[in-house]
Amino acid sequence: AKRAVTQIGKDGYPDSIYINAAKIFQGLRTEKSSAKILLRYGDASGSPTVAFKDEQSRRVSYELAFKTLKYQDLLEEVLVESKVYPCYSIPDELTSLLVVMLCDLQDRKFQNRKIFAEEEIVAEVQEIGNYLYSYETKLAAALARCRIKHDALSIEYFVPETISKQEQRTSALPICFWINTFKISLEDVIKDLEMKGFTKVQSVSDFDHYTYAVDQHCQDVLVFPSSLKEELLNLDLFADCKLLLQ
Repeated sequence: AKRAVTQIGKDGYPDSIYINAAKIFQGLRTEKSSAKILLRYGDASGSPTVAFKDEQSRRVSYELAFKTLKYQDLLEEVLVESKVYPCYSIPDELTSLLVVMLCDLQDRKFQNRKIFAEEEIVAEVQEIGNYLYSYETKLAAALARCRIKHDALSIEYFVPETISKQEQRTSALPICFWINTFKISLEDVIKDLEMKGFTKVQSVSDFDHYTYAVDQHCQDVLVFPSSLKEELLNLDLFADCKLLLQ
């Protein structure tokens, strides 16, 4: 049977993803001088250890946390500009969760998220989600005002230049997957990929979309074009931990 994994898309995430992403973001967020502080984040010293359901949940949680970190300045400005923050019913310890959920809400164009019936409901996530949805019009308007204020055609304008350059370099690099030889052989991986329409080539210089190559130095590593990342992460091979993203 196909292993159940966290779905990636524009419908939102299970409550546990927001909780984990908020914990990660809380530990990574940019500390600002007292003159520039817009939000109070509370004390993270007592935060519990992050627990992930599976590998894909871990990856999605980190991706959401890093996306929030990338747009931290904009998200904080939108919360204040819309008068959504401060909210005295939400303690400072949940501010990270508020910012993370706003990041996802903005990414979904302020549309309601999917309900994951099989997932455990987290009261804090439900509370903050409902709070943000009740102000979605004000939040969208505040985002538009921020873009006009900064003469920004898109929110990519708000990404720090150093991060933008790093992303450009990363997007041009091929991606690598380890073959979990405890679960599957190279030959069986190749058969599975061929059945899904992939073609094996000699090297990365021969890449043409649905192609891959075996690493010349490590025979249990496969290399793919970066454009295929999301498709690859939704394959059974990845969901079953037979291929592991490097």
